[in-house]
Amino acid sequence: MFQSFFVISRIIFGKSLTKRVVCIKILKNAKEFLLIMTKIEMKNYINFTNENPICYLSTVENDQPRVRVLGFWFADETGFYFQTSTIKELPNQLKVNPKTEVCFYKHEGTIGTMLRISGEVEFLTDTKLKEKVLVDRPFLKSYGITSDSPNLIIFRISHGQAHFWTMENNLKPKEIIEF
Repeated sequence: MFQSFFVISRIIFGKSLTKRVVCIKILKNAKEFLLIMTKIEMKNYINFTNENPICYLSTVENDQPRVRVLGFWFADETGFYFQTSTIKELPNQLKVNPKTEVCFYKHEGTIGTMLRISGEVEFLTDTKLKEKVLVDRPFLKSYGITSDSPNLIIFRISHGQAHFWTMENNLKPKEIIEF
């Protein structure tokens, strides 16, 4: 990226190395600014999902879309985490096609706010995560689920796209953040 900018700046500014270096510094600062803004926006997404854990998750089965309501587990800087069971069709659908979109909703006023997150899921087998889900969701134990249970499925979306929707920004271009 910087190499192509260097070539373009040479065309614009001629042989003035000083002007080209200034342009490259400006570009570097702009890139750092965008990274900071993305991190701030990600914190907003993480907080929104943790505060509004009821979500709608989509999958595909053959050529038929499937959507269901889920109780979201948690989000942090490493991704958006979900827990389910092999008893449901959801894990098999995601193994065949790991692409998904999740919609979180907070009812405010007459319309509310939605957060849409799309990406590919990755299945996790980490024992510490399985132990954490049993602490966070003790009701799972009443179904006979343990950290060793093959029925316990954990997955996350660690990379993808996200954006908020409100009635105020309904007709504006989406402000999508890549994470």
